[in-house]
Amino acid sequence: MTFTRTLVFAFAATLGGGALAEGAVLVQSTTSTANSGLYDHLLPIFEEETGITVNVVAVGTGQALQNARNCDADLLLVHAKASEEEFVAGGYGTVRTDLMYNDFVIVGPADDPAGIAGMSDVQEALAVIAAAEAPFASRGDDSGTHKKEMALWAETGADPAAASGAWYRETGSGMGATLNAGIGMGAYVMTDRATWISFGNKGDFGIVVEGDADLFNQYGVIPVSPEACPQVNAEGARAFADWLLSAQGQAAIAAFEVDGQQLFFPNAPER
Repeated sequence: MTFTRTLVFAFAATLGGGALAEGAVLVQSTTSTANSGLYDHLLPIFEEETGITVNVVAVGTGQALQNARNCDADLLLVHAKASEEEFVAGGYGTVRTDLMYNDFVIVGPADDPAGIAGMSDVQEALAVIAAAEAPFASRGDDSGTHKKEMALWAETGADPAAASGAWYRETGSGMGATLNAGIGMGAYVMTDRATWISFGNKGDFGIVVEGDADLFNQYGVIPVSPEACPQVNAEGARAFADWLLSAQGQAAIAAFEVDGQQLFFPNAPER
């Protein structure tokens, strides 16, 4: 592969006092699964059962897909289904499989300047924010969350890009940094629920919009194709993917909780 494994940010399940093990599986991952602590929960279980080390790079989905196209990955775990299917169709991945889901929410300050608290129609809520020119902080980074946000805005008829730098603020940062920025400026933010539950700097912010079916957030897993990337660790990637999709892996995902709340809901197809 073209990447330098010593530059990889490794989560749990590294061997040899933190050194990257020979043959370790490199996962390019969306940030929500990392920030929530899911890998800290899953990887020790997988390593104990298989002896295989997994190292995770947590970036936005768009960047994760690009890194994998550059052969800087063995496996993808991301959440932008259309882009994932395009990745596989382009020959970069072997197969995409549903893994688990949760949902997106919009969070905002207690004073709720746009008056959207309690709304269940996310497009209507976004349209109200735009009409009120209430501050809204966006990741603006081509992540899975940003892709979903843009798709939702497109259905409102509003053009937030035209207000870039005014009421619409693009951080170009990850979810945690965007939440911090949004809270600092009193701006609404769209985030995945797992990151919000795990986030520790909520201030007076709370969930103001939730429950719309259009806020569904599906995660998928994709082994990188050895035809596109001949030096990919195909065996290790398949072993980790198979475990995640197995009854045991799915049960481990379901068992992960923060503050008594389940963060991800397994929905891999029966095997």
